[in-house]
Amino acid sequence: MAHEEAFRSIRSKRVFINNVDTYTSKHIGKILAASFLGSSLDATENDLEEEQQSPRQQKVKHVGYQIVGTIRDKSDGKKCTYTVAEYHQLDRNELLKQMLECDVIIYNISEYADQIEEASWAAKALHDKMDKFFKPKTFILVSTVMTWAMSKPVDPDNGAIPFTDVDYRTRKPHPNFKQHITAEKLVVKLGKTQRSQFCTYVVVSGLQYGMGEQVFHFFFKAAWLGAMDKIPIFGEGTNVLPTIHINDLASVVLNLMVQKPKQNYLVAVDDSKNTLADIVKVISLSLGPGRTSVVPVEEAFFIPDMTQADIDSLLVNLRFDALFIKENLDMRWVCEAGITEHISQVVEEYRQTRGLLPIRICVLGPPAVGKSSIAQKICGHYRLPHVRLRDTINEKLTHLENQIQLANAEGDESEEASIGAQDQLDILKDSMEQNGGRLDDQYVIQIIRDKLKSKPCQNQGYVLDGFPKTYDQAKELFYAEEEEDNEGGSTKKITPDAIFSLDATDAFLKQRVLNLPESEVEGTTYSQDRFPRRLANYRDNNMEDEAVLNYFEELELQPEHIEITSSDDMDYLVVMQTIVRRVGQAQNYGPTSQEVQEEERRRTEARLQREAKEAAERERLEAEEAAQREARWEEWSRKLEEVRREEEELLEQQSVPLRGYLMQHVMPTLTQGLMECCSTRPDDPVDFLAEYLFKNNPAAQ
Repeated sequence: MAHEEAFRSIRSKRVFINNVDTYTSKHIGKILAASFLGSSLDATENDLEEEQQSPRQQKVKHVGYQIVGTIRDKSDGKKCTYTVAEYHQLDRNELLKQMLECDVIIYNISEYADQIEEASWAAKALHDKMDKFFKPKTFILVSTVMTWAMSKPVDPDNGAIPFTDVDYRTRKPHPNFKQHITAEKLVVKLGKTQRSQFCTYVVVSGLQYGMGEQVFHFFFKAAWLGAMDKIPIFGEGTNVLPTIHINDLASVVLNLMVQKPKQNYLVAVDDSKNTLADIVKVISLSLGPGRTSVVPVEEAFFIPDMTQADIDSLLVNLRFDALFIKENLDMRWVCEAGITEHISQVVEEYRQTRGLLPIRICVLGPPAVGKSSIAQKICGHYRLPHVRLRDTINEKLTHLENQIQLANAEGDESEEASIGAQDQLDILKDSMEQNGGRLDDQYVIQIIRDKLKSKPCQNQGYVLDGFPKTYDQAKELFYAEEEEDNEGGSTKKITPDAIFSLDATDAFLKQRVLNLPESEVEGTTYSQDRFPRRLANYRDNNMEDEAVLNYFEELELQPEHIEITSSDDMDYLVVMQTIVRRVGQAQNYGPTSQEVQEEERRRTEARLQREAKEAAERERLEAEEAAQREARWEEWSRKLEEVRREEEELLEQQSVPLRGYLMQHVMPTLTQGLMECCSTRPDDPVDFLAEYLFKNNPAAQ
């Protein structure tokens, strides 16, 4: 009956979380959304067997938490999969209305300081309304250990003695986290007035790790990218960092919601006492080059992805024992021993959460078919290491020579390493001398295998260019991996996931080689006397029964056959479209912020150059058009003048007969009439002249 009453009281609970789209709040929300009401209660009561429960009990047991909350960024427009409602930039009245409908309110101030004021307001506003609550509410503030950063040691003579939850009254915050401790004190105070209606908790979280990382993300990213020879440790690195896996922090919050203990201030950290150097070294060994270097703290400020809060957190030096969690909460730890003891799990979470999965591609085909050109395009598109046989061998030889020089410089301490590297270098050089500059297959395969097992290739993947060339080489290169898999041992996967077989007709390949510039052909196997033999050798090594592709088909890896018929860039574009369609989306970080800025600068310069060129072209066209208009105007004016002159000449010619007639027949009579008019001086000269001309008209006479 006791269990029946317990289950009857369990119902769906609505939980409000601020910034549900940020790291800490997101993972707390995910854990709560995936949990059933009373899950911790079940554990404390010895996990009742399901067959002993009534259908009513079973139905109620599987009621979960409904997650609602605010979101920080709405730009992508995607809704979180674990929330039933999301709010963006609500006013205070509307926000309070939404919180009043919830059973539990969780405010996370460990990530963004701008949430402190809102969290304090929310706690006070809910406290003022608690007399009108229809049901009791729980307020949980997730804070940070930085509110303890300047605390005096428990024992001044022994700094190794850890702090516990009960020491919270003597804590001293980091100067940049004074607002955090003010909010903590307020929440603790508000929870003491009427606990039955409004219960408050402060969870002081250690530096969080796991599920994609937050404060340690810079080190994981630097190690994964492989761009640094050594992963930096800021400062001396001897400071102890209190940490907790993000899912363990979520478990603490869940336990508080279920058990509602009397203690309202608790520290959430794991059992580790790792220093910054310990954590960076294990990240470098598991994901990166395996080497670290101590650098001044000031260098951290030049890293764009690191905030002031991140830097302050990485420099804190605190030891904690989370006694209350261990003794009172029903914890199912994910990483109780800390990040260094569970680094393999944490690295795998990092890869899976961020989608950083390696893409392994092999490009095969006859000589001169364009393998390297296409491989370079694939590497550029997916940001993958380009593994070429000649380059990898030269890289190995250079590495051995550098290793010998470094060992000699360090003296007797590295004598064994120097001897080992020298012996290996001598073996490789002897093999090359005996084979006309070529290495035996056994050494080539070992070098390629080591390259494919390197951290960059394991993290990001690779594009293997033109190797293996034969069935036997493929079997020897990848067969060891199959044996380790069958034996159940740990192995680093190096077998490609996608194989692209390029091919073309011999006539096309020979014509392509003939069209190559002399500078590219000289000293290579593309000369007219060597290329046919090389091409024939490839065809012989890839007969139907002995083709290198047969090995991959035996592994149930079906190669993608691509026929090359043109040397045009458009043809390569079609090939790349086929490859991208087969491989899928890139699974990496994409361009860095510096690369984005450089690309933006390049695009801006190209745009400005294009605009300047277009402006110059417009000016040139306008000048040409003006010159043409001027020339046309001058031509029109000249022709107009010529037409006018011709018209005048024509009129002049046409007027000669008329002028002669007038001079002969009209002008004498008209002149005589005018003279007579002048002498007579009539009252109407015009009428007189007309009468005179009528009477004396020569034609009438």
